[in-house]
Amino acid sequence: MIQTNYPPQHVAIIMDGNGRWANNRGLPRLVGHEAGGKNIRPVVKIFADYGVKYLTLYAFSTENWTRPRAEVAGLLSLLGKKIDQETQTFHQENIRLVHLGRLDKLSNRLREKMKAAVELTKNNTGLTLCLAFDYGGRDEIVQAARRMAGAGIPGDNIDESVFARYLYTTDIPNPDLVIRTGGETRLSNFLLWQAAYSELYFIPVLWPDFGHKDVEEALSEYRRRQRRFGKI
Repeated sequence: MIQTNYPPQHVAIIMDGNGRWANNRGLPRLVGHEAGGKNIRPVVKIFADYGVKYLTLYAFSTENWTRPRAEVAGLLSLLGKKIDQETQTFHQENIRLVHLGRLDKLSNRLREKMKAAVELTKNNTGLTLCLAFDYGGRDEIVQAARRMAGAGIPGDNIDESVFARYLYTTDIPNPDLVIRTGGETRLSNFLLWQAAYSELYFIPVLWPDFGHKDVEEALSEYRRRQRRFGKI
């Protein structure tokens, strides 16, 4: 069977390998994160050129807060810099920015930067770039359950479609393809609800080195997959 849903509407990426990329070069881990940050815009352009409508990047998980304090501070600083450097360019390229995750643990300044970037680009009609920052799949499900309880929705009225409306991805289709760079073969608490029927693709290439050839190979592999969604 030839894959008919091509190109995938939504691709999600676990951007893994920044630290190892730096270690392999005898550099501090934060240099690897900076290299990974520089790779975001080129990769976004590649997927946009292939016709992908939604791209989600897993940048910082709820578990990443347990990393060394200096590394966490560096990652937060890097996020602020990337928002400053890239938002206007993405806006000019008609890209819509969406944040997936929590905002309450971020500093007021960083929180406002994120909100401003989302607000500036909310009416853009090109590729939607979802940045999963301070995101965890289990936490997202718990928060959705709390919001439904707060809304007073009777249990008998809750089905999958109702539940999905309370997730961060309420207006975003489920990912067709989840890519993880860096060679690990797990989801690491990423889009657990949304990825129930996603095609999974694991690649040993470290995120800062992930480029056009790797995107092409991932999409070619996706095109060969047979997606049945439980049917024959």
